Amino acid sequence: MSIIEIALPDGSRRELPEGATAADLAAAIGPRLAKDALAASVNGQLSDLVRPLASGDSVAIVTPASAEGREVLRHSTAHVLAQAVCRLWPGAHYAIGPAITDGFYYDFELPNGEHFSENDMERIEEMMRTIVSEDQPFVRSEHSIDEGLALFADQPFKTEIITSVSTGANREDLAEVDASVVSAYRNTDSFVDLCRGPHVPRTSRLGHFKLMRVAGAYWRGDEKRPQLQRIYGTAWESADALKAHLYQIEEAKRRDHRLLGEELDLFSFPREIGPGLAVIHPRGGTIRRLMEDYSRRRHVQAGYEFVYTPHITKSELFETSGHLDWYRDGMYPPMELDEGQTYYLKPMNCPFHVLIFKSRPRSYRELPLRMFEFGSVYRYEKSGVVHGLTHVRGMTQDDAHILCTREQMRDELTNLLTFVLGLLREFGLNDFYLELSTRPAEKSVGSDQEWQEAEATLEEVARAEGLELVLDEGGGAFYGPKISVQARDAIGRTHQMSTIQLDFQLPQRFDANYIGADNAKHRPVMIHRALFGSVERFMAILIEHYSGALPTWLSPEQVVVVPVRDDHEEYATEIRDLLGASEVRARIEHADEPLGGRVRRAKTEKVPYILVVGDDDVAARTVGVNARSSESPERGVALTDFVSRLLAEIESHGLPEGR
Repeated sequence: MSIIEIALPDGSRRELPEGATAADLAAAIGPRLAKDALAASVNGQLSDLVRPLASGDSVAIVTPASAEGREVLRHSTAHVLAQAVCRLWPGAHYAIGPAITDGFYYDFELPNGEHFSENDMERIEEMMRTIVSEDQPFVRSEHSIDEGLALFADQPFKTEIITSVSTGANREDLAEVDASVVSAYRNTDSFVDLCRGPHVPRTSRLGHFKLMRVAGAYWRGDEKRPQLQRIYGTAWESADALKAHLYQIEEAKRRDHRLLGEELDLFSFPREIGPGLAVIHPRGGTIRRLMEDYSRRRHVQAGYEFVYTPHITKSELFETSGHLDWYRDGMYPPMELDEGQTYYLKPMNCPFHVLIFKSRPRSYRELPLRMFEFGSVYRYEKSGVVHGLTHVRGMTQDDAHILCTREQMRDELTNLLTFVLGLLREFGLNDFYLELSTRPAEKSVGSDQEWQEAEATLEEVARAEGLELVLDEGGGAFYGPKISVQARDAIGRTHQMSTIQLDFQLPQRFDANYIGADNAKHRPVMIHRALFGSVERFMAILIEHYSGALPTWLSPEQVVVVPVRDDHEEYATEIRDLLGASEVRARIEHADEPLGGRVRRAKTEKVPYILVVGDDDVAARTVGVNARSSESPERGVALTDFVSRLLAEIESHGLPEGR
């Protein structure tokens, strides 16, 4: 019998008989792995467990709790959803059903123009559980293009996918079917789906799922094509993982910055202005001012120079930078003026900063030149993408661009990453990992050597930080790769925060130079960096991270003084003025309504400290301290002690004790 040799992730090798599958490999490694195995990664590609292996293959067994395992679980659950819908609505047309972050969806066109209702979700879930209990195998088959068209003759969306791939009309459909082979998965004689796979071995490996909602979705995302009905769901490897995710969803609803922004009177989106364009109210303005002021102070300490650039520019600027070639779809339409010039609202600040560098001859002694701007930019997000402060059409980027020598770039990147992480920690975000985004396959400029050097440098800097590093193949900008700081919030969600991009291209495109020590011209390297990303988005993330109860130093109001009766207001005023002299934001809730109602209102506003003062406090110069973070009020606290404690907390950017 012939023997094949398989390489394992730990570097070891395993011998198996010729014709052995990934399932056989899992069984050879151990019974526990054989039981857990869902799929396999063969030479970097996900594959079914029943796929025969070849000698020399590198194989990793995919288990449920891994990222790859969850993707397989979710994709397989989407297929079971389609099967359930077809059982309940014979003649239904099913389009696509991919795995997505934390879940899956499937698009349908029901017969006779029927529509799903929210009440149908329970029926569909029940049918899905029936299919799971039937322990149906996922059986792969491969067909020619003509055979595939015949197999799915009653499914117009599937036949369109097959046709578009076979003619090269739509490369995105290669996610569903290979260009020359139509692969399908059959669960029973009555249900077959078009898919590249892989899938779990049997439907009984599924079961920890929930359907979430129904939404409309145009076929191909084109409003001129049929409108389908999209069912979203989530699927996990265990009941506990599903329960934790559903809790996170409920908690996210409670923390939604759009609701808290209205409740706390922080910002709004007036219909008269247009979608994605926020106005910040006075209380929100205080938060934003504090964020920006602290960032400014830290940037000055780090050696940045502040610059300011206009909101619009002639089209030539973005023609030179390349943004009109690569980013036009994300820009507002051009403004054609009487003078014969075409102007654009700026979607980014970097080309302006290159022009500042070029405004006069530069010496190597001036480098690194670190420029920083709170720059307003405008991006034409589609209406379906606009979401509160996190996806807006007008935003302010805390944008820095560093121009330096090739020899300086590694140290600059290292210092920059340390600076970014330190500042984010000051705002209370502490759980990070890094993502390295590499050259886009089809949308990039520059030589292979430049990209390789840039990617290697960023990877070296990222790994030196000691955080987890995740590779994002093809996710870089058109001009260079980037490191993204990914931060987990209080309920475990991940947000992309700061980005650091290494760019050899824009200095070339603008012919930017400096005079070196050898009196010759040299090309600088450009580093792009947005720390908050956008001020609006970062503000939204903080509101949700803290559930509206921002740290004392960031709170719009830090103290509310509540006199028990009118005759205590003089002392309350003295306290307010004393706090105000130390730049503490304080107000008085005057005694024109019952005490309980005034205290409740201040608590609803999530004010960090409520000071109640009565007869004993006036006599002893004390305060009753109701801390937002504590269930037990303190009585008879010396006013001077409270002020000292409060100022120390604000100065340290700390949280109230017990938070």
